[in-house]
Amino acid sequence: MKLPSGARFSTICIHAGQTPDPTTGAIITPIYQTSTYVQDELGKHKGYEYARTQNPTRAALEANLAAIEGGTAAFAFASGMAAIDAITRLLDAGDHVVVTDNTYGGTFRLFDKVSTRYKLEFSYVDTSQPDAVAAAIRPNTKMLFVETPTNPVLRLTDIAKVAEIARARNVRLVVDNTFASPVVQRPLALGADLVTHSTTKYLNGHSDSIGGIVIATREDDIERLGFIQNAAGAILSPFDSFLVLRGTKTLNVRMAQHNANGMALAEFLSTHPGVTRVIYPGLPSHPQHELATRQMHGFGGMVSFDVGSFEAARDVCNRVKLMSLAESLGGVETLISHPATMTHASVPAERRKAIGLTDSLVRISAGIEDVHDLIDDLRQALE
Repeated sequence: MKLPSGARFSTICIHAGQTPDPTTGAIITPIYQTSTYVQDELGKHKGYEYARTQNPTRAALEANLAAIEGGTAAFAFASGMAAIDAITRLLDAGDHVVVTDNTYGGTFRLFDKVSTRYKLEFSYVDTSQPDAVAAAIRPNTKMLFVETPTNPVLRLTDIAKVAEIARARNVRLVVDNTFASPVVQRPLALGADLVTHSTTKYLNGHSDSIGGIVIATREDDIERLGFIQNAAGAILSPFDSFLVLRGTKTLNVRMAQHNANGMALAEFLSTHPGVTRVIYPGLPSHPQHELATRQMHGFGGMVSFDVGSFEAARDVCNRVKLMSLAESLGGVETLISHPATMTHASVPAERRKAIGLTDSLVRISAGIEDVHDLIDDLRQALE
C-alpha cells in the first residue's frame, strides 16, 4: 500500500511495508512458510530464490520497521542478541567500541565473553556524561554503542549530543532503543547511524515471539548488514515476522497505556514508606528528568525501585499475585523481576555495584491492565 505523503506515526505503524495479498486480496500479510521458491525458468524468478535470503513476510516487517524508525532499511534477526551480534560484524579485528556502562547483561556477555575473542576492544563508560564519552574515544574507536534508558537503572544519554561527538570523530553511533520503543524515542532523527531493538519486547508486545531488528541509514551499513544476515543466517522466521507485524499495528495505542501505567506506578511507589528510591524518567526526582522531557515522548513502562535489602526485594517479588515474576518486558501483561539475580546475573557484582544496580532493586515492566489493580497488587506485596 502506498502511504500518503506526510503520513503520521499511527498510520505508518499500521500500513508501512504491507500491501494486500495479490492472489487473494488478504489485508494481512500472509505467513510465507516456505524454504524455497519455484523459478519460472533458468535464471528467471519472481524475486525470491531461497528463504534464508528472502521471505515476503520478513520483508514486509523489515519495511514496516524501517519506516517506523525513520530509517532507510531494516534487517530482522532471530533474537535481539543476534541483531547486536550482526552489528559487531561491521567491525574489524583491532577496532574499539565505547559502550554504555549499564548495558544489558546479555550485551555485556556477548561483548566481554565472545567478541573480545575476535580482537575487538570495549570500554564501558557512563554515556550520560558526554565528556566521558569524548574522553573514551581512541584513534581505533569505530563505534559508540548506547542504551538509553539503561536497564535497569534507567539512566539516559543525550543522543543528539553524543551523536555530535561521534560524527566529529567518524565513529558510528548505535542506539539500543528497546526500552523506549519508537513511540517514545526516535534515535535516527537525533543523529544515530543505527538503531536496534529486541522485537521480543514492545514491538511485538504480546510475549509470544523472540526476535531482533537493526535499522540502518548508511548505504555501506545497509549493504554489509544484508550480506551478514544472509551469510550468517540468523534470520527471523516467517511466523515470528507475522507476529511482530501484528504487534506494530497496535504499538502506538499500547505505548500510551504503558506510559500511563508506568507513571502511575512510579508515583504510587514514590509515596510508599517501604520504598527507599524510585527510578523513573517521568518523575521530577529523576536526575535527568529535563532531558527525558526533551528527548522522549512519554516516559515508558519501565519502573525500578529499591526496597532496602535483598530479603525485602525477594519478598516483594514472591508476594505479587497479579504481576508475573519473569524476565523480559514490553508485553501487555505486567512483569516483575530482580535484576541482580535474573537479567543481570552475568554482570560481575562489582560492576553492578558501580552502576547502582543493588541487590535490593526491583524492576517492573508495566503492562496495560487496569492500573488500580496493579497498584493494589503492589500495595499488598509491600505490606
